[in-house]
Amino acid sequence: MTSPSVTSTKPQAAAPAAPALSTPAPITLSATAHDTGLLLLRLVLGLTMAAHGSQKLFGWFGGGGISGTGQFFKAAGYPAGDAMALLAGLSETLGGLGLALGLLTPLAGAAIVGTMINAIAVHGAGAFFASKGGIEYELLLTAGAAALALTGPGRYAVDRFLPVLRGHRLAHGAAALALAVVLGGAMLLVRD
Repeated sequence: MTSPSVTSTKPQAAAPAAPALSTPAPITLSATAHDTGLLLLRLVLGLTMAAHGSQKLFGWFGGGGISGTGQFFKAAGYPAGDAMALLAGLSETLGGLGLALGLLTPLAGAAIVGTMINAIAVHGAGAFFASKGGIEYELLLTAGAAALALTGPGRYAVDRFLPVLRGHRLAHGAAALALAVVLGGAMLLVRD
């Protein structure tokens, strides 16, 4: 007679586990750090540009005012030097103040980018470093303004109180920068 099979209740030894692959933890950004960094960039870049614009408009900080800056624009090949000085001065002053306040940030950044396109063209691309008369300073201002137009101003900004710009959209910044390139390019076309 055969004996009935007995099932063992002893736990069986588990097969060795495969070594666990460690995946890096996702990067989390501190919203406060992000917004504080954007505020610092906006203030420095915006107030620098507003000061440059006030040199052109009012002759402040050793600037030439409308007439002195107008003569520079005329010598650089732009028609109606005084009108160009006014346009550049307003773009820099209002764009700079807009960036500093975080007010209409995509348009404020675009105003700076359009002006800097012309500044880069006037300096020429003969050299990069400012010590050699190059475009490094203008390029840095352009990139900073474009970055702010694309990323938005952060939480510490007037735009947070404006319904359309409260939730910054990349499309707003991209459209504003496209406008800046078109208008900045149009100003270059009127230059001799």
